[in-house]
Amino acid sequence: MTHTFSLPQIPNNRNKTRKAKIALFIFLLYLLSVTFTSCFLVSLLRSISNSKTISTTSLQKHLAVTEEKPKVSSSQMATMESLISLVNRIQRACTILGDYGGDSGGAAAASLPTLWESLPSVAVVGGQSSGKSSVLESIVGRDFLPRGSGIVTRRPLVLQLHKTEPGITEYAEFLHKQRERFTDFAMVRKEIQDETDKITGKSKQISPVPIHLSIYSPNVVNLTLIDLPGLTKVAVEGQPESIVKDIENMVRLYVEKPNCIILAITPANQDIATSDAIKLAREVDPAGERTFGVLTKLDLMDKGTNAQDVLEGRAYPLQHPWVGIVNRSQADINKNVDMIAARQREREFFSTSPDYGHLAGRMGSEYLAKLLSKHLESVIKTRIPGITSLINRSIDDLESELDDLGRPVAIDAGAQLYTILELCRAFDRVFKEHLDGGRPGGGRIYGVFDYQLPTALRKLPFDRHLSLQNVRKVVSEADGYQPHLIAPEQGYRRLIDGALNYFRGPAEASVDAVHSILKEIVRRSIGETQELKRFPTLQAEIASAAYDALERFREDSKKTTLRLVEMESSYLTADFFRKLPLEAEKGGDPTVSNVDRYAEGHFRRIGSNVSSYVGMVSQTLRNSIPKAVVHCQVKEAKRSLLDHFYTQVGKKEGKQLAALLDEDPALMERRQKCARRLELYKNARDEIDSVSWAA
Repeated sequence: MTHTFSLPQIPNNRNKTRKAKIALFIFLLYLLSVTFTSCFLVSLLRSISNSKTISTTSLQKHLAVTEEKPKVSSSQMATMESLISLVNRIQRACTILGDYGGDSGGAAAASLPTLWESLPSVAVVGGQSSGKSSVLESIVGRDFLPRGSGIVTRRPLVLQLHKTEPGITEYAEFLHKQRERFTDFAMVRKEIQDETDKITGKSKQISPVPIHLSIYSPNVVNLTLIDLPGLTKVAVEGQPESIVKDIENMVRLYVEKPNCIILAITPANQDIATSDAIKLAREVDPAGERTFGVLTKLDLMDKGTNAQDVLEGRAYPLQHPWVGIVNRSQADINKNVDMIAARQREREFFSTSPDYGHLAGRMGSEYLAKLLSKHLESVIKTRIPGITSLINRSIDDLESELDDLGRPVAIDAGAQLYTILELCRAFDRVFKEHLDGGRPGGGRIYGVFDYQLPTALRKLPFDRHLSLQNVRKVVSEADGYQPHLIAPEQGYRRLIDGALNYFRGPAEASVDAVHSILKEIVRRSIGETQELKRFPTLQAEIASAAYDALERFREDSKKTTLRLVEMESSYLTADFFRKLPLEAEKGGDPTVSNVDRYAEGHFRRIGSNVSSYVGMVSQTLRNSIPKAVVHCQVKEAKRSLLDHFYTQVGKKEGKQLAALLDEDPALMERRQKCARRLELYKNARDEIDSVSWAA
C-alpha cells in the first residue's frame, strides 16, 4: 500500500497575515535605518558646526593677535611715562659709572665724552630759605629732606618720582642701597644726611657727586628733579670763604647746559629783582625759554600786596607760566601736618583768594608737578635723536681709544711672554721702517757716507806729512847709516805707513756717527710704537737691550774698518810704483834718472808718488768703509737687534714677566675710565633701543 505525503495547504488569510508581518518588519527596519542615519547626520552636522566654530574662534583669535600687534607696538612706543623712566635709568647708570657732568672723574676723565650733560633734566635753583625744600616735599607729598640752618643741601640730589597704582605702599630707594626699601621717610632724611657726610664730612663743604633717590608712590607724577645747593651771599662759620663762588659754579654747571630746565624758586615776600635764582637764570637763559618761575610764600606777603604782576607774566615775563606755591608754615612742619592735608589747604587758599582765584587752575604744587612732567616729556622726546647720535659717535671714539690703549694684560705667564714678544716685534717693525725709508732717519746714514766721510778724508793732513821737509827727514832717517842704493824703499814705506795711519780717524768717526744715528732711531722707534706706550718698564728694557746690541755692533764694525786700513798698510800695490819710472821716461825727460838723489827735486818726486798712492788708497777706503759699516752695524741691527734680549726674556719667570708689563698708572686709569664710560654708552644705547618709537 503506497502512502503519499504532502505539505498542508496554508489558507489565504494566513498568507496575508504573514505578508503583513514581513512588510511591517521591513518598515520597522526602514524607520530604524532612517533614525540611525538622522542621528548620524545630526552628529556629523554638529561636528562640522563645532569645527567651524573652533575654526572661527581660532581665526578670530589670530585676527585678534594680528589686530593687537599694532596695539602692542603702540604700547611699546615711547609713552610719556616710559620717556622719563628711560632718562631715569640712563641717569642712574651715569652716576654708577662716574659720569655726572662737570669735572666728574677727575683729570683722567677730563677729555671723556659725558652723557649726563646731554640728558634733559629739571634743576631746582633757589637761594637759602627760598622754600626750595618745601616745594620738593610738596610735590612728593612727603617729609624727606634734611632741614636746618645754613647750607643743608651739600650734594646734588637726583630725585626720581615714579607713579604707581593706587593702593601700593609708598617707598623710597637709594642708588647706593638698591636692595633696601625705605617706607619710613624719616629714615630717608637720615640716609641723605649720612650719605652727604660720607663724602663731605661733618664740615660745610660741598661735593658735585650726586645722591640718587627714587620714590614710588600713587600720589606723584612721573618726574625727575635735581635739587641743588641753595645759593648764598656770605659764608657762615665753618665754611670756607670760597663757598659762595663754589656753590654758584656748581649750580651754573647744571643750568648752563641747553638740555637743563631751570626751576627758579623765589619767595613772594622778596623783591624779584634781588632773587638769586632769577638772576642766575637770566644769565644762562636770557630768553626765558628754559626757565619756569615759582613764587613761594604767597601767604606771607604783607596785607594789601599781591604777586599778580609776576604770576601773570608782566613783571618778569618768561616763555612758560609762573606758578604760585603755598608751603607749609614752620608751625605746620613742627606739628608734622600731613602733606596731603597741606595740599588741600593750598588748593583752598588759591580758590578762595580774591587776588589769585582767577589763577587757581594753574597754581599749586600739584599743577606745578604736572606742568613740569609734561614739559620734561616733550623735551626728552625732542632730544632723543640727538642723544642717540651722541651715543653712537661716542661709542666709536671710545672703542678707537681703547684699541690704541690696548687691552688689559693677561695673568698667565705664557700669555705674558707672548705679549712681550709681540711688542718687541712691533718695535722691530718700526725700527726697520726707519732704516728702509718708510720713516725718516735711515737717510742720515747715507749722509755719513756721502758727505761726512769724504769731507773727513779730504781734510786729512797729507800736505804737512808729505811736505818737502818731512819727506827729506823721513827718507834720510829711513836709510840709517847707509844710504839707499837705487830707490829709497824704506823711506817710501815709512811715508806710506804714516799717511795710511791717518785713515783710522775717519774710519772710526764713520762707525761712531752711524752708531749715534742707530741709537736715535731706536729711541724714536720706541716712542713711535703705540703698543709700547703702556709699558714704561718694558720700554726701558728694550732700549737698554738695543743699546747694548748696538754697542757690540759698533765694536765689531770698528775692528773691521780698522782692519781695512791695516790691510792697506800690510801689503802695498807694487804695480803702482813699477809704473812710475816708465811714466817718467815717457814724459821725455831723460835727465830724471840721473838727477842727484839727494836734490830737492828727488824728494819732491817721492812726495808726489806717495801722495798719488795715498789718493788711490783713499778712494778704495771711501768705497770699502761704508760697506763694512753697513754690514757690521746696519745689517746686524736689522737682523739681530733684540736676539740677546729674546734669550734673556725666555728665561724669566712669571713675576719677572709681569714686572716688564707693569703699566703706567695714568694709562691704566685712563683705560679703566674709558671702559666704564663705554659700558655706560652701550647700556644707554640698549635702553633707548628697547623702546619702540612712534614714527
